[in-house]
Amino acid sequence: MKPLIVLITTFFISLLITKFIKGDFRIVKSGRIAMAVMLVFTAIGHFAFTEGMAMMLPEIIPFKIAVVYCTGIVEIIAAIGLLIPQFRVITGWGLILFFILILPANIHASLNNIDYQNGTSNGPGIDYLLFRIPLQILFIVWVYYSSIKPKIQS
Repeated sequence: MKPLIVLITTFFISLLITKFIKGDFRIVKSGRIAMAVMLVFTAIGHFAFTEGMAMMLPEIIPFKIAVVYCTGIVEIIAAIGLLIPQFRVITGWGLILFFILILPANIHASLNNIDYQNGTSNGPGIDYLLFRIPLQILFIVWVYYSSIKPKIQS
């Protein structure tokens, strides 16, 4: 829920700032900025809640701590890539793939009631997927329409 709040809040703040500075709303650009900020926000979680996030990964995944750190770094790099016009489209496709690839970890965490912030098995459980799966779809659609679809956009 927190990433969604960060995404939406940043989007509206960015819209207001671009309206004030440029004289009009830059919806697509504000969408990229919002996604970038959200990615940095979620990346921080990889470093603040490393043990709990490692619990989200299925047993078959080796080097769980390293994977958590690497995915946090990937999110930071993607946030930067969204803001650089030459890398916007390739970053967008990479993020869509990334969002698809992390869904199994979210499913595993839900099935095992993982609370990644506390590193316990007292999490929300399967009900979390009713929110998380649509959220992943929203992230994919958001990235597509703010980074890939607009070939030429400031």
